[in-house]
Amino acid sequence: MILIRRGPLMSKLYVVGIGPGSVDYLTFKSKKIVDSIDILIGSKRALDLFPGSEAEKIQLDAVNMKSQLKLAVSRVIRGKSVALLSTGDPGFSGILKPILELSNDVEIEVVPGISSLQLCAAKLQIPWDNTNLITLHGKGLSNGLLKVINNGKPTIILPNFKVDELIRFLISNGVNGNRKAAVCEKLGYPDERVVESSLNSFLGDKFSYMCVIVIY
Repeated sequence: MILIRRGPLMSKLYVVGIGPGSVDYLTFKSKKIVDSIDILIGSKRALDLFPGSEAEKIQLDAVNMKSQLKLAVSRVIRGKSVALLSTGDPGFSGILKPILELSNDVEIEVVPGISSLQLCAAKLQIPWDNTNLITLHGKGLSNGLLKVINNGKPTIILPNFKVDELIRFLISNGVNGNRKAAVCEKLGYPDERVVESSLNSFLGDKFSYMCVIVIY
């Protein structure tokens, strides 16, 4: 089979959701754009999803993020098509918010992806239109979280802390340790793990940072 790479897309900044990090959850749209742009920017884990891309690749990490986002915008201004890869969906705890603060002078197209929260809800068969969706990325633990998880709906949390630390906070602030909970770890990967039990049972357990927590 001969693969033909289409010509580059128009000068634009594409903010592309790549799902939880597994090739299985990439959308056709994301693959089509990555196959056609000039410059591809993302974390190593994100770039590794597109080994066949002929685009110039720039690695993004927490240390250089702001400067690399500025670089992405400047390259678009110079006439290049650029794709920024965002784990999950760009609009939920993704890269869309910081890029909007820098990109007044360029055209943006956002390509949604499958959030790990969506995949978590699917694995646990939870209709997620009737849940509390919480991200703790860039936030601290607060009493606001306690109010939300007691409103009668399941709460799906994208944590920014160790699972043990989050659960200790909840229990120490009056949440019943016998309350049903679940941890979905490394969703979409061969070694994914979905564990349903009580909050108490997760104390002391060690999960990867790539996880989602559900409190029923």
